[in-house]
This record gives sequence, structure tokens and C-alpha cells, in this order.
Amino acid sequence: MIPSVGEAMAIHARCKTGAYIVRHCEAVAMAAEIMAEEAERRGHAVDMKAVIAGALLHDVGRSRTQTVRHGVEGSAILEREGVDKKVVEIVRRHVGAGISPEEAGKLGLPDFDYIPRTLEERIVCFADKMVDADKVRPFGEEVHRFTVKSHDVGRLFALKRGLTEDLGVDPERLIFDKIKESESKAAK
Repeated sequence: MIPSVGEAMAIHARCKTGAYIVRHCEAVAMAAEIMAEEAERRGHAVDMKAVIAGALLHDVGRSRTQTVRHGVEGSAILEREGVDKKVVEIVRRHVGAGISPEEAGKLGLPDFDYIPRTLEERIVCFADKMVDADKVRPFGEEVHRFTVKSHDVGRLFALKRGLTEDLGVDPERLIFDKIKESESKAAK
């Protein structure tokens, strides 16, 4: 089952996910939807339902832990809920810009390749990197955060490059342009 928006919110409610995390997930879903729509417009086959559900549920594991394990915890929650494997994998692979099996071992995570591979996984992962709390922010702020935390900045840039190739436009610029366009329409 790929959860609808209402079903995703019901999963959060059952897990007692904090309201601030749910707001973050909603903002990530908005950014992910913008990229997925552009990918579709460019002729890519995108499972829009999986993108939205994966974005809305990507941090459900934070209802159990605030550590790097939240992707693993979230995927386990969704497996127990009977959620489609595609959404489970989006949640499992969204942490950082992905985690290699070698890094996973060092972090005490189950032996697995957590690097986002599918277009849906990469879209949600990147959307998450563009959102701090419930606000979209410049990509450079995430680069700075990765640098300070000694995360793999090269993998982060590779994620953005790959999406730029798929979308034919810088995903950061696309998100900000669509938000500005939406705000402009709302102001009229």
C-alpha cells in the first residue's frame, strides 16, 4: 500500500510523531512534489504517490530516535504498517546524502547500502536537504552543515548534480522559483 496523505498522517498519529517533525515532512513533500512534477514534465517515469508518501513519512523514525538510525527505524515502522517497499526504501535511504555499507558498519547500522538510487529516492533525499525545520533554505546552508559535521559533501554535490541532469534545471533554483511563483499567485 502506498499511503495517501491522510493515511500518512494517520501513521504519524499512531507513532505519536511530534508536530514539528510532521510540519518538516510536509515541507519536504512540497519540495519533492515540485521536483517530481518537473521530472514528469521532462518525460521521466516518476511514481508521484511514492514520492509524496515517502516525503511525508521520511522522518517517522524520529518518533523513536533522533539519531542516524531514524531512517532504519522509520523503514521498520512502515514495513510493520504494510507500506509498499518503494516507500520503505525512500525512508531507509534518505539520511544524509546516503550512507555506504562501509559507513553503515562504522555507524552501527545494519549492513545495507543506504545510498538513494531511484529517482524517487533521490528526489526525497534532496528535498529533505533543502528543508530546515519547515522552511526551504539555500543548498549552501546544507553544504555548510555537512562540512561542519564531516559528512560526505562530495556525495551531497553528486546528489544535486544527478538531479540537475534528470530535471534539466538546478533543483534548488526550481524549488525557489516555484515557491516564489506560488506566493505571487496567492498575493493576487
